[in-house]
Amino acid sequence: MNEHALQLQSPALSTKAISRVEHRRKAEAMTKLYRGLSDPSRLSILEVLRPAARSVGEIVQATGLTQSNVSNHLGCLYDCGLVARDHVGRSVHYRLSDPRIETLLRLSEELLADTARGVLECTQIDCRNITL
Repeated sequence: MNEHALQLQSPALSTKAISRVEHRRKAEAMTKLYRGLSDPSRLSILEVLRPAARSVGEIVQATGLTQSNVSNHLGCLYDCGLVARDHVGRSVHYRLSDPRIETLLRLSEELLADTARGVLECTQIDCRNITL
């Protein structure tokens, strides 16, 4: 039965079905956002960009990642809308695209400080490479 057929049979049922579809779409979009944030290299880059915009070379120096690695991750972060880029002379500087990203990072730090033991002991999420 398609959504249109659901609407014809029962307005309440169709609203529930549409609501489920909307919830699923929202969950999928949120998953993409969190996947963008779930890579340690991308998080390192975002951390470096918290105080100010930086060039690729500055990000490489601050993170210890290779220039190729930084460029690839910046491409991902840019495509996801998490960073913006500005041309400054002949170089490109990257910055957080929205102040709420800094807020999200800060809140994540605060939450981790309160729940670190549980996060590290979690067996449902791959935590093998995490050390605090």
